[in-house]
Amino acid sequence: MKRAAAVVVAVPVLAVLVGAGPAQAQLVATGSLSFSGDEGDYISGGGSYAYSTEAKDRLTVNAAGDRNHVAVSISGFNSDWWTLDLAAPSGTSLAAGTYDGATRYPFQGANAPGLDLSGNGRGCNTLTGTFTVQNVVFGPHGYVQTLDATFEQHCEGDKAAARGEVHIANPPAPAELAIGLKVATDGTASALNGNAYLHGTVDCTAPAKVTLSGSATQVKRNVIIRGTYSAQVACTPGTPAPWTATVVPAGTTPFQKGKAEVVTQATALDPNYNTNVSVDDTTVVTLVKG
Repeated sequence: MKRAAAVVVAVPVLAVLVGAGPAQAQLVATGSLSFSGDEGDYISGGGSYAYSTEAKDRLTVNAAGDRNHVAVSISGFNSDWWTLDLAAPSGTSLAAGTYDGATRYPFQGANAPGLDLSGNGRGCNTLTGTFTVQNVVFGPHGYVQTLDATFEQHCEGDKAAARGEVHIANPPAPAELAIGLKVATDGTASALNGNAYLHGTVDCTAPAKVTLSGSATQVKRNVIIRGTYSAQVACTPGTPAPWTATVVPAGTTPFQKGKAEVVTQATALDPNYNTNVSVDDTTVVTLVKG
C-alpha cells in the first residue's frame, strides 16, 4: 500500500495514551497498521495507508488492566498520526473472535463492542463496524505481547467503509517486581528520649527504591503507647538491604522494655509496569533498654 495525503480538519488531537487503567503505553517491537477506504469514506478519504516499525514508523500499544480494551497509536515517519481502539463488551476481556455491531469507542453501550479509527484530524461522530481478533496475548497489567486483528468501520451510517488490519509482536512480558520484607524481632527502647528503634531487611527481584511505613504499639499499665515511622532503602536483587527506623511516641509516655506490635508496609514502584507493589507484615518485637 502507498501512503495517501489526507485533508486535515481542525479537531482536538488524540494524544498517545499513557496507561488505560494501570497500564503504560508500550513501544511496539515489531508491528504494522494498514487500512484503505472506499470512495466517500471520510476517515481514509478513499486512500490507502500503511505503517510499520520496519518503515521507521513509531507504534505504541496499551491495554486496560482488565484486558477489555486495546489502543494502538501511530506516529508516522512522515508525521501522520492515527489511533485504533478495539474493545470487547463491558465486563469481558478482548479475545480471539469476531465482534459485530461495534459502535464508537468509548461511547458504545455496555453490551456492545467498541471500535474507533481516527487521526490526521479526522474522526467519526458516530460509527458502526465490525472487527475480528485472530490472536491476542496479554501479560500483567495490560501488557500486550501479541495482537492480530482486522476491522471495518463506517462513519455516520455511510455505506463507504475503511478496512484495515493490525499486527503487533512484542517480547514476552517482563516478570512483575516482587519484594520481601523482614522486621527483626529485637529492637531498642531509648531511656534517653523514649523512642523505639527498629530494624530489618528488604529484598527485591529488580532494582527498586522501597518505602517503608508503619506503626509500633505497646501497652504498659493500661496505657497505650503508639507511634508511626517511615524509612526508605535502595534494594538490589540478590542482596537483602538493611533498614532502620525510629518510632517517636505520639504521647508523653515513652516506649519501654517489653513487647510491641509492629505493623509495616513496604512499597516500591515496578519499573516495567509503572504500578506500586506492596507487602504487609505484622511482627511482635521485643524492645530492650538502650
